[in-house]
Amino acid sequence: METISLIGSGNAATHIGHALAKAGHRVNGVFSRTLAAAQALAGVLRCDATDNLEALPEADCYLFAVKDDALPGLAARWGTLHPDSLCLHTAGSVPMDIFEGKVKNYGVLYPMQTFSKTRPVNFHDIPCFIEANNPETLEKVTQLARSVSDQVYVLSSERRRWLHVAAVFACNFSNHCYDIAARLLEKEGIPSDTLLPLIDETAAKIHELPARKAQTGPAVRFDQNVIGRHEQMLADSPVLRQIYELMSRHIHQYAQEND
Repeated sequence: METISLIGSGNAATHIGHALAKAGHRVNGVFSRTLAAAQALAGVLRCDATDNLEALPEADCYLFAVKDDALPGLAARWGTLHPDSLCLHTAGSVPMDIFEGKVKNYGVLYPMQTFSKTRPVNFHDIPCFIEANNPETLEKVTQLARSVSDQVYVLSSERRRWLHVAAVFACNFSNHCYDIAARLLEKEGIPSDTLLPLIDETAAKIHELPARKAQTGPAVRFDQNVIGRHEQMLADSPVLRQIYELMSRHIHQYAQEND
């Protein structure tokens, strides 16, 4: 792609923009509904910034890296402005056909990773999942994806939705559990960073063992004495107690199925 314009300025847009620029693509514009946010990213990428969609510079490809619920409205509006353009979105759970009937060429470039603006990532290590509405566009998206990632897979919208569900379990839910654990320790005056070696080893083991084989703790053997005491300790937090009980039963059920 000779030129790419970004629609979005959040975590994903920031990292994708950096990766594209590093790969030699020319990002020539950033759109955000908040002008200051567009200017912040555009300043780093050395391109134009705007909060007016109609003022976004023309480009060979328009990359929509925005919240899922913003995509339908933006796609519909974009179709009235540039129906012959090539449009891609980066969402894991939104189907490719969000662009159908609005623009001529479209597809998806979904990088499966958790992004925070201030935390650098090696984009080449991030698996990217792509699809497109015709072979010519798929070839263009493939080349674009391979310029920023060493792991590129063609995946349908339906299968990508399952990929996204799996990612939510693996990343978002596990991170929430880290937060719960940290809050429990902080309540007792125990430094939450004492959990870091445990968290690191838990994640490291998955590189060598299937998760079901790496599972340890009282829930695997369903130690009712330990589980019962823990549930009593959580009596003042009904939601946490419910989560604890459900997770324990589910872990034990999986352990039995895999014996």
